[in-house]
Amino acid sequence: MFDLFKRDAEPDRRPWGERLKAGLGLSRERLTRPLNAVFGRRTLSEKTLEELEAALLEADVGVPATTHVLAQLAARAKRADIDVDARTLLKTVLTELLLPLEQPLIVGPERPFVMMIAGVNGTGKTTSIGKLAKYLQGQGYSVLLAAGDTFRAAAREQLEIWGERNGVPVIAQQGGDPAAVMFDAIAAARARGIDVVLADTAGRLPTQAHLMEELKKIRRVLARAQVGAPHETLLVLDANTGQNALAQVAAFDAALDLTGLVLTKLDGTAKGGVVAAIAKTQPIPIKLIGIGEGLDDLRAFRAAEFVDALVG
Repeated sequence: MFDLFKRDAEPDRRPWGERLKAGLGLSRERLTRPLNAVFGRRTLSEKTLEELEAALLEADVGVPATTHVLAQLAARAKRADIDVDARTLLKTVLTELLLPLEQPLIVGPERPFVMMIAGVNGTGKTTSIGKLAKYLQGQGYSVLLAAGDTFRAAAREQLEIWGERNGVPVIAQQGGDPAAVMFDAIAAARARGIDVVLADTAGRLPTQAHLMEELKKIRRVLARAQVGAPHETLLVLDANTGQNALAQVAAFDAALDLTGLVLTKLDGTAKGGVVAAIAKTQPIPIKLIGIGEGLDDLRAFRAAEFVDALVG
């Protein structure tokens, strides 16, 4: 049943920017289809701004970010020449809004450097860990995986297959306490001279209070096992979640003090505008984005590139 994890997806050799545009095609259509006429006008009238507001909300940008974007557009249009280009202006405002989210994932000097990975069930968390291992190996780091998801059926086996594909060790236990797995993984990484530990955790809903408390316990164990750990605490988000992503970010941040987000499944999402909502209401850096099923389908987030793919 795990054969699919052993076969790499056919590599997509298109430039990353083209792939991002293709992935955000539905979001772009939702945003720009009502605005084709708007982008051809010379002025941003009140009617134009109303049409833009409807398009932004339909693209899942959310009310706070939409209000911000419209205010910025209106203010800048007043200062601009009559020949203001609405599309260029929109791209500028959106890029400035998203720029604070553009922060690279950097491995610090601590050894092992510990990254704790959390998320709701079905977001692509375990798959993202496999891709992240490959991403870090490409930068010259050695990696160890800690199979902290001791609840989901076959979760350990799935992570072990990703470890096999990447040629990295996996520390796992059959059942038991996930915090104990983390402690053992850090000890093993220290003994083997491993650079980075990727600590997987079981998927959970933020409304499951007892499971959120367990996450806090895992974090405390990591801190006891390694000074300053976890050095990165990443939340994996499914881009198709839309505005519900904001509640996930708020809950996991309250529990874990998140340092970054990994946004997955951007290929074919109609809700790419949620990135603007995150920037306005929960400005936690997006360290990585994922498009596709291949091992190499994980890249750093770039605000201008994302906006270009979203707006066209």
